[in-house]
Amino acid sequence: MPCQDSDAQLPPRHGGVEPSGAPARSTPGGIPSRCDAPPVAGGVASQLLPQSADFATNVSQLRISEIFYSLQGETSRIGLPTVFIRLTGCPLRCAYCDTRYAFSGGQNYSVADILKQVAEYAPHYVTVTGGEPLAQKNCQSLLIALCDAGYEVSLETSGALEISEVDSRVMRIVDIKTPASGEAGKNCWANLSLLTQHDEIKFVLCDENDYRWAKQILRQHHLDKKCAVLFSPAHGTLNAAQLAEWVLRDRLPVRMLLQLHKLLWNNAPGH
Repeated sequence: MPCQDSDAQLPPRHGGVEPSGAPARSTPGGIPSRCDAPPVAGGVASQLLPQSADFATNVSQLRISEIFYSLQGETSRIGLPTVFIRLTGCPLRCAYCDTRYAFSGGQNYSVADILKQVAEYAPHYVTVTGGEPLAQKNCQSLLIALCDAGYEVSLETSGALEISEVDSRVMRIVDIKTPASGEAGKNCWANLSLLTQHDEIKFVLCDENDYRWAKQILRQHHLDKKCAVLFSPAHGTLNAAQLAEWVLRDRLPVRMLLQLHKLLWNNAPGH
């Protein structure tokens, strides 16, 4: 979606997707967008989970790129020791993507295997990320199991897939893709009405055009009234000090963040 001036209106709620009732859009990986799919009676989670939760934990399989313990590099929990579970696969190809190694490969794990590995670190915080974790149907089973185990769980999602079925105990970190990302047309605008104060919205900005576009979205949808809003410069693309000046000049109700893991470890896998 092209950058729009301050008087322009956003596209329809699904970012220009076909009206309700049209076939679900296929993403590059052949995964239908939850924004476009017709509602499923009983909800996704009820269909994914067998009657026995123990059975689901033991047999539900996910494709995992890596599980590691590090400091949270983004969001309002920045700096907190966290276990990261990176799911393999993503239907988007953002220009600034820093985890292309998670597009494919990985290994199959049961939810029980994942829980066992997470427990070895005895963490308080767990983040499920990707790739795009919601592109795997058993992601919902994993999120529920992690919450049931007593962890503070967050989900990092591209914002291209609907978040309505995510367990309410999970903190949802939802991206809004900007024009320079190359994937703004895949934003699921319906997600905005589902956000709560427990969640966060994140914009990764590449240039001043992105900044103006994000500022328009922020004001048009009163995003700061829904939840915390994060502005982050694309690493190595937008000067952080310049972004800080714009935020201060325009007195935006946002939190500006730098990616801590890139400053500490230069984005090395496992950090």
